[in-house]
Amino acid sequence: MYDDTISAIATALGEGGIGIVRLSGPIAPVILRQIFRNPSGKPRTKFQSHRLYYGQVVDAAGETLDEVMAVYLAAPRTYTREEMVELNCHGGMVALERVLNLTLKQGARQAEPGEFTLRAFLNGRLDLAQAEAVLDVVRSKTGPGLEQALGQLAGNLSQRMAQVRQNLLSSLAHLEAMIDFPEDDVPPASVAPQMQETLEGLNALLATADAGMIYRQGIKAAIVGVPNVGKSSLLNALLRADRAIVTPVAGTTRDVIEETVNIKGVPVVLVDTAGITATEDLVEQLGIARSRQALSSADLLILVLDSSRALEAGDLALLEAVSSELSERPAKKACIVLNKQDVPSQFVSQTETARYLPGVNVIKISARTGHNLNELEEQLARLALGGQNLAGRSLLITNERHKRALERAREHLQSAIASSAARLPADFISIDLRLAMEALGEITGESVQDSLLKEIFANFCIGK
Repeated sequence: MYDDTISAIATALGEGGIGIVRLSGPIAPVILRQIFRNPSGKPRTKFQSHRLYYGQVVDAAGETLDEVMAVYLAAPRTYTREEMVELNCHGGMVALERVLNLTLKQGARQAEPGEFTLRAFLNGRLDLAQAEAVLDVVRSKTGPGLEQALGQLAGNLSQRMAQVRQNLLSSLAHLEAMIDFPEDDVPPASVAPQMQETLEGLNALLATADAGMIYRQGIKAAIVGVPNVGKSSLLNALLRADRAIVTPVAGTTRDVIEETVNIKGVPVVLVDTAGITATEDLVEQLGIARSRQALSSADLLILVLDSSRALEAGDLALLEAVSSELSERPAKKACIVLNKQDVPSQFVSQTETARYLPGVNVIKISARTGHNLNELEEQLARLALGGQNLAGRSLLITNERHKRALERAREHLQSAIASSAARLPADFISIDLRLAMEALGEITGESVQDSLLKEIFANFCIGK
């Protein structure tokens, strides 16, 4: 199925200094010899592997399509472990598309999304967890997220899975000996402690999953409040940029604005919403409807109150709405921001907010001056990570697919331990151990179906 030659633009679309057309497959070097010319205009018949050559790409009519730096990469020392060619072109889309189309005319096929990395996996260059990490590296939004992706690409998760599978295999071998050689009186008691130790290791890994996935996927935080409490000013302050229009006129924001920001290493999608209030204005009503939708769908709610005045009916209604959201979705987090600390305060007391939202932290800030902004960021990061301190952890579970596989492995291992405690036959225990090993094998690709591979690599960009 994958014995043909594929070609694709491997760099992001748009203008840039350099754009790369990448080929992989048996006729990649043949195509290079057909389309590449030296600066003198003569064809080059021999290319040394892993060496750049300056020249032009020309079509069948001899027309120069672009000035390039070409490199031939001989198998198996390549990303896909196949014959590869990369053409470093100018970064304009017209030049790149012309070069790509020429390679297709010469016998290559347009690559599918993620097909280069899929071939790297199928050819043993990467296991499945490492292949998924390639996409995570590309999509990383913060330093900690990138560090986790690079660690997974280097094999941190794969090595841990290999250790766990080896422990399970050792227990399984012991049980198989009991089944195959009952006359040897192999003692079953030694299996239980090893299974329990393996279970504790799985529990420790799974304990990092919720926070780990936040580093990879981010969290959605809705900034809510009545008009003119400083929601847009807070958005601008957290972004360190004037993204939203800010005026003294209430109701300036009439639609939802989303921006991603790095808050203490956590990617947070900030949603600035229209002020929620009663209005007859049709456009404003649409904006408020979207604000209520954002309030419902967000993982974290930042309720902004104006500390320069007492609570009003609209504030109290929002406190009730946030309280209702937290009751319906216990996993959702919230904090209260008392803004405008740079002006004389008329706020009655925090006891009123505590009556509606007991246990929710209240932070006093000034979005205009930046007062206590760092404290707010610290609080948002703690809420996003569920209060866990994962600094310095070299391995976190950052992928939902990996989490589900680990949970299945844990369930089978717990069943095996329960069977052992009940003194059931070794056959019962070994079945669950095999199923646990199979679940773990899905993470690194030892046991994986073609449909799952298609689903995973469909998320990659073409050319990767």
